[in-house]
Amino acid sequence: MSDTNIVEVKNLYKIFGHNPKERAMPLVEEGLSKSDILARTGCTVGINDASFTVRKREIFVIMGLSGSGKSTVIRCVNRLISATAGQVLVEGKDVLAASKEELREIRRKKMSMVFQRFGLLPHRSVVDNVAFGLEVQGMGKEERYNKAQKAIDTVGLSGYETSMTQELSGGMQQRVGLARALANDPEILLMDEAFSALDPLIRTDMQDLLLELQKELHKTIVFITHDLDEALKLADHLVILKDGEVIQQDEPQEILLHPGAPYIEDFVSDINRARVLRVRSIMRPDTTVPPGTAGAVDHDATLESVIEQSGGDTSHAYRVMREGEQVGVLEMTDLVRALVPARAGTERARAAV
Repeated sequence: MSDTNIVEVKNLYKIFGHNPKERAMPLVEEGLSKSDILARTGCTVGINDASFTVRKREIFVIMGLSGSGKSTVIRCVNRLISATAGQVLVEGKDVLAASKEELREIRRKKMSMVFQRFGLLPHRSVVDNVAFGLEVQGMGKEERYNKAQKAIDTVGLSGYETSMTQELSGGMQQRVGLARALANDPEILLMDEAFSALDPLIRTDMQDLLLELQKELHKTIVFITHDLDEALKLADHLVILKDGEVIQQDEPQEILLHPGAPYIEDFVSDINRARVLRVRSIMRPDTTVPPGTAGAVDHDATLESVIEQSGGDTSHAYRVMREGEQVGVLEMTDLVRALVPARAGTERARAAV
């Protein structure tokens, strides 16, 4: 495993049902569909030969529709669910082969989990909820309260330490869940549909909070979602699942610009590309100043902001800057082409022949 990687999932399978290794795995290896295997064996294929690598200090998003296997994958990472076959390596150690004691240490020191439905203890105050995992570990009261207070301050809940969790809004309750996960200072944070139960505005606030916390804390975050807009907003690296299989994995910008399958094309077809795509994804690496240059734009700016800056004039070109230095050139004609979804662009090209 590379020094830059922290989690590596290799050829992971999870099949639910009676005796799946003998009854269903041979059919999976023959290439039968999920529905055919269910009909013949009564076993359900949750994950089918999934492989991916998570780099240290990145937000790694796994997304897919209901039944795609995304929550099953994350539960195999910390072995809340036992996989049927494959490996889950955390810093080179196979979690699936770990003893109970080794697994307990991995969960205590390496990773924490934030759940969709908060999982808070209603009879305990905010600070006692946040400190609960540390209490289970046997940590003394003063030390665990100090760590809990730091986590509470980090997620913006200072002043609510003695409040009971049922008195809080959904967004604040999820902040408590996030603080509880952070209190142990884990290297890896697992977040399973953590914001999907929240109202849209609160959900946006929590996404923004997570991005701000990541700038400060630099955790490795594995985030599960069914929402493509959320995935594109948060992800440094994105994996899309369908029926337990990895359909495509790449940086979000690349998936949007170069969908690898019709299923992905359908997924991204209705996305506001101008709001998501960044200048760095479509610029031409160049340090010259082309004729008609209208000014400069940041390499991480959205195409939407460039369109606003240009006033809609597609004849312009812009110098692309990063930390005060020119790293490329953005032609407005390239920007316009990038706004056309890949499949639509292919259909137009065929029509023009």
